[in-house]
Amino acid sequence: MPSPKDKQGRPTVVVTGLGLITSLGAGKEDNWAKLTAGQSGIRNVTRFPVDGLRTRIAGTVDFLSPKECTAELTEQLAEIACEEAIGQSGVGSASDFPGPLFLAVPPIEVEWPQRMKLASESGTNDQVTYSDMLRVSANFPGYHERFLLGSVADHLAETFGTKGSPISLSTACASGATAIQLGVEAIRRGEADSALCVGSDGSISPEAMIRFSLLSALSTSNDAPEAAARPFAKNRDGFVMAEGAGALVLESYESAKARGARILGVIEGCGEMADAFHRTRSSPDGKPIIGAIANALKDAGLDPDAIDYVNAHGTSTPENDKMEHMGVSAVFGERMKRVPISSNKSMIGHTLSAAGAVEAVITLLTLANGRIPPTINYQVPDPAIPLDVVPNVARDAKLKHAISNSFGFGGQNVSLVMGLEPA
Repeated sequence: MPSPKDKQGRPTVVVTGLGLITSLGAGKEDNWAKLTAGQSGIRNVTRFPVDGLRTRIAGTVDFLSPKECTAELTEQLAEIACEEAIGQSGVGSASDFPGPLFLAVPPIEVEWPQRMKLASESGTNDQVTYSDMLRVSANFPGYHERFLLGSVADHLAETFGTKGSPISLSTACASGATAIQLGVEAIRRGEADSALCVGSDGSISPEAMIRFSLLSALSTSNDAPEAAARPFAKNRDGFVMAEGAGALVLESYESAKARGARILGVIEGCGEMADAFHRTRSSPDGKPIIGAIANALKDAGLDPDAIDYVNAHGTSTPENDKMEHMGVSAVFGERMKRVPISSNKSMIGHTLSAAGAVEAVITLLTLANGRIPPTINYQVPDPAIPLDVVPNVARDAKLKHAISNSFGFGGQNVSLVMGLEPA
């Protein structure tokens, strides 16, 4: 059994609830079955016209009712994941979660459909000012509040009864992992016995797809959507945007044991390192990626040899996959050629702000089930990236410790080390 204190004398942070929704489905069980079967949730975009777009595919969550804007869908995805995680945990009671909320969300802004509606209502039919927005917002109840960064977190805090000020954060593609890190740190400092950590992103829209396309970051393999995400393969050509949410209920070991909770896993270490080399590219020396992984291992009090599996950031972009290979090889050495490393993004796409939380949930399921989801679409190996990517077919394995990597645009890098509660 784990000790109430970790190797550095801090409260041990355990996981007692998990929630997940992706393009593959809602709930852990449905997602896990499809992930281990190597199914893809990437499809043609049908929510809005894509004529003229270079990329016309995404990992959209199409089984929910359509929403008018990113903020509404992001909130709905988060609610579904939170309900599942809190329900499994059994902590607190309905609408009375006993700890704080840490929420990773995409940037919230007024999108083009809402701008056009606002311009029409204001009578300007030109550039809409903040004064115009205030003047006509009475005709759209909740319109002004809907596009505030903290609105999603405020609504979730009200729904689930979290304590203290809800924290909204955005560290690009590392956001979900950052939310977990903040929850871990709050519990370690003794500020809370539990925390609700969530990453959610529903930002697939024409604007978002055009912006990422202008960065030359997206796959243009539109003819076969399910085969478009090809992490670590030589013929990879960019990432595929996706929607989803992951939620984790974290608790101190003492708190979880005191109430007889089932412990699903341990968050053993968190590491981060900023880059700021380029808005999309990683530093050529790999130092920030290496530093994030090394810091996570140090925080966990583990040697690199203790890691049995790596849940890769693995976006399927030529640059990112090359740099992640450099980073893990520098930390784990020659052993990295034998350590399984797979990318969930090959099946669900890149859930952006949610990715760190979504993939943390999947990593904990991997540890618990002793089965590694594959990296699908790996048909053309890249000789410059000699890694065991668990190609195309899931693999059974005895696992004790795993690390999940999240490397964001703008050089924001976070790695999480997770382990099982010993029997």
